[in-house]
Amino acid sequence: MVEFSSSIDLSDYRVLRASGVHGTLGLINLGSEIFLCVISGAAHVATVRPNETVQRILSVEFYCLNSDDYDLEYYQEFDPSPNNTTSQHGHIPVHGEEAALEHPCQELIKVLSTGTFYYSVDFDLTNRLQDRLSEESAFDIDSLDDRYLWNQYMIDPLIKFRARLAKNEKKSLDSCRIMTSAIRGFVLTITIPSSAAPTISNNTKLPSTLTLISRLSCRRAGTRFNSRGIDDDGNVANFVETETVFWHPSGLCFSYAQVRGSVPLFWEQATGLLPNQQKIQITRSAEATQPAFDKHFESLVVDYGTVHVLNLLSESKPGEAELTARYKYHIRRSPVNHELDLSGTSENRLLDVQFDFHAETRDGGYEAANMIKRLVRRQADSFAYFLCEEAPSRDEKAIIPGAKVIAQQEGIFRTNCLDCLDRTNLIQTILSQMAVELFLRQRGERANPDFWMKHSSIWADNGDALSKIYAGTGALKSSFTRHGKMSLAGAIADARKSATRLYMNNFLDKGRQNTIDMLLGRLMDQSPVHLYDPMADHLNAELKRRLNEYSTSDTIYIWVGSFNLNGKSGAVQHDLTPWLCPETNQAARRPEIVAVGFQEIVELSPQQIRSTDPVRRQAWEHAVRQTLNDGAVRSSSEEYILLRSGQLVGAALMIFVKSSALNKIKNVEGSVKKTGMSGMAGNKGAVAIRMEYANTRLCFVTAHLTAGFPNYEERNRDYRTISHGLRFQRNRSIEDHDAIVWAGDFNYRIGLSDDKVRRLAKAGDLDSLYENDQLNLQMVAGRTFPYYSESRITFMPTYKYDNGTDDYDTSEKGRIPAWCDRILRKGDILKQINYATAPLRFSDHRPVYAMFYCTISVIDEAKKEKLSQEIYARKRADISDTTANAWNGDIDDEDSMGYDSISPDLPPASSDRRKWWLDGGLPARSNLNAPSHKSSLNNRLPNNPFTATSESDWVVVSKATSTSRSIDGDISGKARVTPVACRPPPPSETQKPLPIPEVSIQRSPPLSSALNVSRKSAPPVPKKPSLLSSSQNADYKAILRLGPSISAERPKTGVAVTVPPASRRAIALQTAPPTAQTRRKPSDIDGKISIQATEEERPPLSLRTDVDAQAISELMDDDNEVASTIPSLQPQRLS
Repeated sequence: MVEFSSSIDLSDYRVLRASGVHGTLGLINLGSEIFLCVISGAAHVATVRPNETVQRILSVEFYCLNSDDYDLEYYQEFDPSPNNTTSQHGHIPVHGEEAALEHPCQELIKVLSTGTFYYSVDFDLTNRLQDRLSEESAFDIDSLDDRYLWNQYMIDPLIKFRARLAKNEKKSLDSCRIMTSAIRGFVLTITIPSSAAPTISNNTKLPSTLTLISRLSCRRAGTRFNSRGIDDDGNVANFVETETVFWHPSGLCFSYAQVRGSVPLFWEQATGLLPNQQKIQITRSAEATQPAFDKHFESLVVDYGTVHVLNLLSESKPGEAELTARYKYHIRRSPVNHELDLSGTSENRLLDVQFDFHAETRDGGYEAANMIKRLVRRQADSFAYFLCEEAPSRDEKAIIPGAKVIAQQEGIFRTNCLDCLDRTNLIQTILSQMAVELFLRQRGERANPDFWMKHSSIWADNGDALSKIYAGTGALKSSFTRHGKMSLAGAIADARKSATRLYMNNFLDKGRQNTIDMLLGRLMDQSPVHLYDPMADHLNAELKRRLNEYSTSDTIYIWVGSFNLNGKSGAVQHDLTPWLCPETNQAARRPEIVAVGFQEIVELSPQQIRSTDPVRRQAWEHAVRQTLNDGAVRSSSEEYILLRSGQLVGAALMIFVKSSALNKIKNVEGSVKKTGMSGMAGNKGAVAIRMEYANTRLCFVTAHLTAGFPNYEERNRDYRTISHGLRFQRNRSIEDHDAIVWAGDFNYRIGLSDDKVRRLAKAGDLDSLYENDQLNLQMVAGRTFPYYSESRITFMPTYKYDNGTDDYDTSEKGRIPAWCDRILRKGDILKQINYATAPLRFSDHRPVYAMFYCTISVIDEAKKEKLSQEIYARKRADISDTTANAWNGDIDDEDSMGYDSISPDLPPASSDRRKWWLDGGLPARSNLNAPSHKSSLNNRLPNNPFTATSESDWVVVSKATSTSRSIDGDISGKARVTPVACRPPPPSETQKPLPIPEVSIQRSPPLSSALNVSRKSAPPVPKKPSLLSSSQNADYKAILRLGPSISAERPKTGVAVTVPPASRRAIALQTAPPTAQTRRKPSDIDGKISIQATEEERPPLSLRTDVDAQAISELMDDDNEVASTIPSLQPQRLS
């Protein structure tokens, strides 16, 4: 919780840092430890306008809030000038002391201390000048653009807490500047002396400023080869908004924005050690790409107006030419690229120009890049720029008053090359110069060469900074950008940068990508920090309880198939209808998703293993889609679209979906894992594709495991390697999904002799074969595919046939028939409809397929948000003006939540910290007496006091000297038990229940003291540093106190026991911690009833296995004659 106060005794607290703290980036949870990130070093780098300053983050520190294991690292000061005696981050180590543990935030510290993060405490740095000029205040947290807010994940808990505060409390919290918004990219201001500044009317002879601000988007952030193309939400990699701002002391302010971003297609590029040999692969079909493509440009049109695309890719270079062709294809088909009739005029919202940079500059050098001016001159003039003018203020501390807007920018240029670094930065420099020239020309003025030299220099610095973030080195061609010509030294520097990039991209980028994902909270094992807030707890509980009000479920059908093609090249011409479009009773509805897995799509030769050939896969993609759409036409269904495919040498996986399902699918990713030759070769392994259908996560895997009859252990190991080693983006694994389907050639065999298998197969005795199936036995033993299920097999073994026949192998090798081709599932939302094989005879395998129906969860985010606001508003009204400031030592936070009784006869609800039967930690004592001194409670009563029973509440016990009561309630020795006051039967529907009489409760000291039971005292509450704001803002102090959500769970000190007397009154008594002498032992203290109770001791669970390991081993032995007589070991199979 956060408390605001101007007078707090801080004598028991130490200052966090003697040199001060510049800001707080937020909270992050790593494992079980929570860290507070503070800015320990910063430098002023820009002044956009008067009193609008920007600081660059030089160093950060992470302080653990629930552990002191890492505190030693920060009992030191920061030296901004590192030397041999300081660490790489400028920290001076304490003499004779070293950190006991490596700090878990070490990689985050490195990234945040690279000098590429910037913040401002004066204005909103996430928005361009044109968008923030109309704001009521210069800095408003509610208006931050989360596309560029890089610490959004860490600051989000504080922002959510702030949203629930009163208006005056928000103002107090903001004045503390404890919440700092940081962007990543480049910010720099160059001072232009009056002699070099363009001639501006009303010249004051004071210097002007030229500022460049580049904001890198965090939506699809990453490194060069790990983040390419677009995602399903329309976010592209390396998307940067760059704003050129020129301010003159006369009050005139010019701003011009442009953007860059990766080609908005689904494409990937593998790393490689040879320059220009990294192969480009488009991973999604044109039809499946168009929705995401349209989202991207629709968003740009909303934010900036008309978009003019400048594509600098080559039209002849392999890879780039393919991207260019697809780019043009999607632009032509985009709904944004349609003329709109606006007040009698026609306007096209999406324009494009193809400028082959390398071809244009091949002969004339980089100077030829200026030819782009004539291609975009008309659009540059129509887009204009943003211009405002204001009266200068004499008060230097005053924020600039509302400015008069003279012109606004009406459109934007979107520039891209392959990496959006070198070529893009040079072209954007030219576009910025064109905009400034237009501004000066319309005023009848011009700039001198010194001004343009400074303009080129700041753009060269911008290119270097953005290139270091994405590729690891400075930008190429920066020598030309900076000086206007390419020198020999510049060419040598470019060669050195290229070599450094190869090293960085191949060996370091994966670690850098992982750190970026950690910073943005995108790793699978990350959980956000939750500030303890009873209101939020109540809100989450209510949302969970009322889930049905904003979520619905839908049912989709999924078809999954697997086929080992045996490397047949001409098989693509065969009719696949019996397999892909089977005639079944459940085929009235065509499946929404079709997952097709192939093995041995090419011959597994050494040449193919070294270099995967995609031509064969593409041919099969066409054949499968043609068959599916032919079947859709026959059944009057909609067409299928290739969503994504993947290939690992001979294994290939293709996902087709109905066109209507595209808008429900997002975050489609693919990955592969090699298992051949201990993970070095791709002749064996798996291909996986995952997606999110609405709010449900689906994963499909096709695998080709180790062959050979006796190699079942190697196959088990292959499964484990794939399951644990195959990773998607953000460290997602196969198991991190709601529904998983494996389909492939798993190569598990039948543990019987060849003659026996053929004889049983001919007789149709599939059960006997399945009892000896290796996969079945290994799954029963828990050695492979744990928690997966397989439907009952009703078809003949799928391997090995003579090609073109239904005869099993007649060659000299005489392969034993087996069910090598299988389909397994995992997930409660999956229900299997059928499991069968198809009569396709051109391979030595038979294809298998299965149909599932899957329950999909669909959450209406708008309804959820509206319901959240209603719940919060209602609860806020219930507790009136109670806020965080109402907290004091006598009132629990949860007491302010307004717990109400559900009935006048019952007490209000309790909580972990508030119990209605306790008062200040004192146990409740009842004045209820037994009917007589010989009466005792009947311990045979049911635990639930409202359960109908014939047992009496009290019993009269004539105690003998040897009488004792056992733990289970039986009476031993000679004792006579007489029932007293039997519990009445439950009332009928026509009878009214008896009124519950009042029970007076009196308080007494804890029972533990009365019984002399030792109780461990509560540990002292640790105090953490609280002064996190800078010394300039000491009017308000924000003290961060840990709540239950970020502290260890408190041990329970007692158990409530209900004692139901005849009058059906319930008395709850606190108990002391159990001991061997007090467990389940009634006692009589001062004539009052007191019962001590603990949780029952449970006997340990006895584990047993249904399958003997030796029996399984014998079944694996083909030479064992007893194998055929061993009874069935198959698990329960679901039909």
